[in-house]
Amino acid sequence: MAVYKQSKMNFKELFPGIIVRPVWGEKIMMMLVDIAPNAEVPLHSHPHEQAGRVLSGSFWLSIDGKDFLLQEGDHYVIPSGVMHSAKGIDTPSLALDIFNPPREEYKF
Repeated sequence: MAVYKQSKMNFKELFPGIIVRPVWGEKIMMMLVDIAPNAEVPLHSHPHEQAGRVLSGSFWLSIDGKDFLLQEGDHYVIPSGVMHSAKGIDTPSLALDIFNPPREEYKF
């Protein structure tokens, strides 16, 4: 069991303007994702199932070639192996991503 204070979580800039703060257990990972205005997560896929929620702001999310303008309170699910990307708009955003299984490369 663990408790994490948001202000003390480890963070890393994955791409310019994309900062992540992960926490994980044995079978699940949760990650806060700060998206600066106009910052981009490039098109990619991974074997992990991913779900998320927009906590604040809004951003574009492309899933399997379909584009969605997500706003605070919206949720998304990205199946394993599906190509996806994200792009911030003109204001900062914060999302919560959940992965199963945990992504080893984000354990820092």
